Amino acid sequence: MKYLKKHFTALLIIISISFSSFSQKVNNAEIKRLENLAKSVTIIRDNWGIAHVYGKTDADAVFGMLYAQCEDDFKRVEMNYIEKLGRLSEIKGQAVLYNDLEIKLLIDIEEAKADYKKAAPWLKKLLNSYADGINFYLHKHPEVKPALLTHFEPWFPLLWTDGSIGAISTANLSTGELKAFYSGNNDKVAYIEREKDVQTGSNGFAIAPSKTASGNAILYINPHTTFYFRPEIQMSSEEGLNAYGAVTWGQFFIYQGFNESCGWMHTSSNVDVADMYAEKIVSKNKKLFYEYDGKLVPVIEKMITIKYLENGKLIPKTFKTYYTNHGPIMAKRDGKWISLKSNNRSMKSLEQSWVRTKSKGFEDYKKVMDLKANTSNNTVYADKEGNIAYWHGNFVPIRDKKLNWSKVMDGSTSATQWKGLHKVSETVHSYNPINGWLQNCNSTPYSVAGENSPKKENYLPYMAPDGESFRGLNAVRLLSKGTDYTLDKVIADGYDTKLTAFEFLIPALLSSFEKNVNKNDKTYSETAEAIDILRKWDYYANENSVATTIAVEWAYKLDPIIQKVYTDEGELDQVENTLAFAKNVKAEQMIPQLQLVLNELKVKFGKWQIPWGEINRFQRTSGAIDLVYDDAKESLPIGYGPALWGSLPAYKSSYQKETKKRYGFNGNSFVCAVEFGAKIKAKSLLAGGNSGNPKSKHFYDQAEMYREGKFKDVLFYKEDVQKNAERTYHPGE
Repeated sequence: MKYLKKHFTALLIIISISFSSFSQKVNNAEIKRLENLAKSVTIIRDNWGIAHVYGKTDADAVFGMLYAQCEDDFKRVEMNYIEKLGRLSEIKGQAVLYNDLEIKLLIDIEEAKADYKKAAPWLKKLLNSYADGINFYLHKHPEVKPALLTHFEPWFPLLWTDGSIGAISTANLSTGELKAFYSGNNDKVAYIEREKDVQTGSNGFAIAPSKTASGNAILYINPHTTFYFRPEIQMSSEEGLNAYGAVTWGQFFIYQGFNESCGWMHTSSNVDVADMYAEKIVSKNKKLFYEYDGKLVPVIEKMITIKYLENGKLIPKTFKTYYTNHGPIMAKRDGKWISLKSNNRSMKSLEQSWVRTKSKGFEDYKKVMDLKANTSNNTVYADKEGNIAYWHGNFVPIRDKKLNWSKVMDGSTSATQWKGLHKVSETVHSYNPINGWLQNCNSTPYSVAGENSPKKENYLPYMAPDGESFRGLNAVRLLSKGTDYTLDKVIADGYDTKLTAFEFLIPALLSSFEKNVNKNDKTYSETAEAIDILRKWDYYANENSVATTIAVEWAYKLDPIIQKVYTDEGELDQVENTLAFAKNVKAEQMIPQLQLVLNELKVKFGKWQIPWGEINRFQRTSGAIDLVYDDAKESLPIGYGPALWGSLPAYKSSYQKETKKRYGFNGNSFVCAVEFGAKIKAKSLLAGGNSGNPKSKHFYDQAEMYREGKFKDVLFYKEDVQKNAERTYHPGE
């Protein structure tokens, strides 16, 4: 026995040594492969730190693009995939446990892996290069310590396939309902609810040749996102790729941008792409079934284990989850289990996201739209042939037109099933309208071209439940009278700061004040000066405007119904709600709120006469994802107002913990105007700078420009990039 044990131990040592040597050889071979791949990729950083990536193949360009993204902000690349893997709890603890469960219910990792295995060769090459680029970066930068992901897999991008910041569609189901269902309402663990009524969005304008000074089409790209959510980048190859624009951290396609032939801008869509179903659950022989067309069908049960961080240790928590033919059970309402039918990830969506970046014109782009896989975006389009176009959504299921699909459907009958997808020609769209312009500001498509817009009566309600917004009103007002557009003129319209909502709210306040406040009242003496300032105000936000401060602070204290920006079928939109409020408002709904604002400002600053730029600030002091703001540190005054009230340049700010001032964190981020002529002309701007490293000169080099709305010239052609090159290198050098 001793003899056997001795020799068995020796055998294990030999095997271990052999395996170690084999692993080392494989590792060395892999490194050699990546180093050879890197030699075929060139990255040129221009004088703004923007990466221009050149490769022989598309896959080369993807490799270089992901490497460059990691150089600029690896932590954001990693965090996006930690979230989509449903693993946030492993670094943030129980506070996000049910957010992870929601992701795992809606985005199936095993399906993503299966899609990778069956992907077309061209797509698999891109997916492999995505992983190679990040993993090579981590190999070359051992000083970088990932929060969780030390190795990236090529199927990761198949978890997040359309680029949108709000790509998760859950109909009207909340994370709170999910927690209540799967915890039995006894779990004290918190969660972070998704914001539905977000006071930001995006703006896209397309101007036809008939309205431009040069006779070329112009596209205005203005996504409103969390600051630093997307960097600016260019990727080119010898396989026909040459795209410039904004890429969402960790994705391998230009999400909003342009190539030599055409450009695309996405705004968030409210098209109905996810539906709720009430299931009839039956327990039989200790097993669960659901009724469907008169038959009992077994409920699918899946065990999902999520690990959460607690006191330095990972604690596993296992959930028994349930599915019907519609999708996962997400809630319980009126005693019934509610399932969700959605399309939150698909390989076809990822294919569409890539293929559109190589479109050569209008017909090409229409073929891309025929893939019908973009679930969360509207599209504003322009090209070098002078075409402009708009599509409201892209993935639109065919449904029974007699039903209101914003409600919970009966899950027990096939009558409520989707019947395939609508053809693009059947969905709301506009091609080359005679007025010569198109706009969308997260608003109804029925004002996209002013009087020449698609007509609501020609489309089914679920195709466009979106209401009008104050930004939409502002955009239509400007574009309706605009002519001889240049890049600078389009940018000027895009930076119109009129807070259109106050055209309705302020007159109602003035009228109420005059009717209800006596000159001898204390209320009069406390508010008369502010009322006079608001009476003389032109409704434009700017740094020196005291009226802007009063109005913005006051509006947030009014009835919350006027902040409701996303609507379901049959509901009034934000503009309609505001008009109704202003028409029927009582003095006690307006005047005490004004007094409260003035008092709050006096407590904070010793007086209420505070210019908007004094409290509305831009500050970037670190590269952290969750920034901490400090009144004592350097910051810049910002004159732009909230998109919620109609400002086209969006600047969402709020008071932070232990600050007297408001600090911006969302709104104008990457902004670009591009003209499609014989040669591309474009100008762009970023919030702060392109690098997430505070030590980089490109961390804050666009901050003052951001404050002023002053754009830089885009370097699209390689010869121009080389003339302004700051650094030229291969990945890894």
